[in-house]
Amino acid sequence: MDQSLDFHTAKALLEWQVELGADEAIGDVPIDRYELEDTAPKPAPNADPGSGAVGAPPHAASPRARPEPGPADAVADAERMAAAAADLGALRDAMAEFSHCDLKKGARSLVFADGDPSARVMIIGEAPGRDEDVQGKPFVGRAGQLLDRMFAAIEMGRAREDDGALYITNTLPWRPPQNRDPSPDEMAMMLPFVKRHVALADPDILILMGNVSCQGILGRKGITRMRGQWTDALGKPVLPMFHPAYLLRNPIMKREAWADLLSLRARLEGEA
Repeated sequence: MDQSLDFHTAKALLEWQVELGADEAIGDVPIDRYELEDTAPKPAPNADPGSGAVGAPPHAASPRARPEPGPADAVADAERMAAAAADLGALRDAMAEFSHCDLKKGARSLVFADGDPSARVMIIGEAPGRDEDVQGKPFVGRAGQLLDRMFAAIEMGRAREDDGALYITNTLPWRPPQNRDPSPDEMAMMLPFVKRHVALADPDILILMGNVSCQGILGRKGITRMRGQWTDALGKPVLPMFHPAYLLRNPIMKREAWADLLSLRARLEGEA
């Protein structure tokens, strides 16, 4: 391997290999470890009591290792840190300091939010993808471009500063490896931050895009059954919708997504 690679180049190469499916490291030169000599030091024999030599002192008992914090500890810490955040800036700092979620170790960016925090509508997506991880903003890849076009069709958008403004975030702030679904433990430990995010932004309406956000906020999955059905959660009216990435894979479902957008528009106009 080229030893002259700088950190960022080496990291990019490693990410590329992971994207290709590499899951173990293999050396450049084969080693037959059965032929290697046993180099472990052998313990010295105890001295003869009659020789006058002093034997080696017995090993002191090693201190008991502190147990790793479990999922319940992680959730408790997340609840404490989220509750202490007095504003969105403090919440972002708390999430950046949260050390229990291993997704943080492999991600490039903490993807917090985009748009107008005072918007009437707050969108909660699933988890960042590759483009979001690079740019540090939610919904910036192909799915994000489709989301922008969808909401522009009802005169709404993340760049607006009027009643058509949007505020966008995700259920998880870090990209899972190879875009896998988050685990139940990862969901549970990040959910307190999502709930606090909603409380601080205080939108009129929540849009949950995809199964992951519905599972986190509503406690159930099955977006094809739930989409378009208004419900309530966190003290807000909630509208589940298909994730734009799903619509890219299943364009025939865009008609249902358009119906949901019209339902949102009617709800906003009725509450104006």
